[in-house]
Amino acid sequence: MSNIASLSERARLIFRQIVESYLETGAPVGSRLLSEVLEPQLSPASIRATMAELEHSGLLYAPHVSAGRLPTQSGLRLFIDGLLQVSELTAAEREIIAPDTQSDLGAEQLLRQAVESLSGLSQCAGLVVSPSTDPIIKHIEFTPISDTQILVILVDEANQVENRVMPKPRDLLPSTLTEVSNYLNARLKGRTLGQLRHEAQAELENLRKELGELTAQIVAAGLASWTGRDAQPVSSPTPDALSKSLIVRGEAHLLNNIEAMEDLERVRLLFDDLERKEELISLLSEAEGGEGVRIFIGSETPLFSLSGSSLIISSYRNSESHIVGVLGVIAPTRSNYARLIPLVDHTAHVVTKLLS
Repeated sequence: MSNIASLSERARLIFRQIVESYLETGAPVGSRLLSEVLEPQLSPASIRATMAELEHSGLLYAPHVSAGRLPTQSGLRLFIDGLLQVSELTAAEREIIAPDTQSDLGAEQLLRQAVESLSGLSQCAGLVVSPSTDPIIKHIEFTPISDTQILVILVDEANQVENRVMPKPRDLLPSTLTEVSNYLNARLKGRTLGQLRHEAQAELENLRKELGELTAQIVAAGLASWTGRDAQPVSSPTPDALSKSLIVRGEAHLLNNIEAMEDLERVRLLFDDLERKEELISLLSEAEGGEGVRIFIGSETPLFSLSGSSLIISSYRNSESHIVGVLGVIAPTRSNYARLIPLVDHTAHVVTKLLS
């Protein structure tokens, strides 16, 4: 594939004009139009020869016979990576993002407001992937509900009650469940479920000695049931997507500027893609490691290969400077990348600052 350095100055000039015109209008660009707008002026014959070279290199294509040229996906990638001039956000645009994301909000609410602001400014669907919240636990109780099942009741600091059902070992005495409840409740003291799991696992040997093997098993299995795992060491990894949550806002923006039935079909396919949340979370989680804004165009991501959409994302960090999630926008392939890139980048910086 060609790179910017391999293009002659004339080819670069013509290629830039074709891509910029496509991003603005969506229409193919012909040699006659280029001869009128290019500086320095070139003849239509010279332009056609250069366009043929760019087409041979896989950077342009003709949508039909006798048409002008459009950029291929490879051409669009080359333009974004090497020729795109990113614009500066206005002070007003920065203000729209900052006041709506106040640092005294909870992390999830802060992320929701940030992605709503981003969606509104970009007129695209905004999204953010974040770690699932781990609430502080106030009370845990184990109650037998049948000969084979135990109900695990958990109450968090916000008095939200959740229940899980776990298998009941044979010959389990009611007093054993009381011991389990007392053991865990004595160790809560404002801890999250994750912290409690780690501490219980670290103390498992002592727990076996103090309360017995069966009691230790119930503690481990009861805590494991809250994360969908079997009783296993807390150090065992789980798929990253299972520990993340996805927030999508502004899907209606995707319906703007639909000019043809093929556009409507593209958006319908994109809505189908958005329903596949686990795949989307996995895709975004894999992109967390990158620095700065990252752009995925069309089939560069398997998820959006049919809808022809672009994903523009950036990671954000917590108070310990660890990358904990990504945010960004889903946009049509033909979008104003020069404006979307700084919008995503600034929102990620605002969220990082507030989470810090």
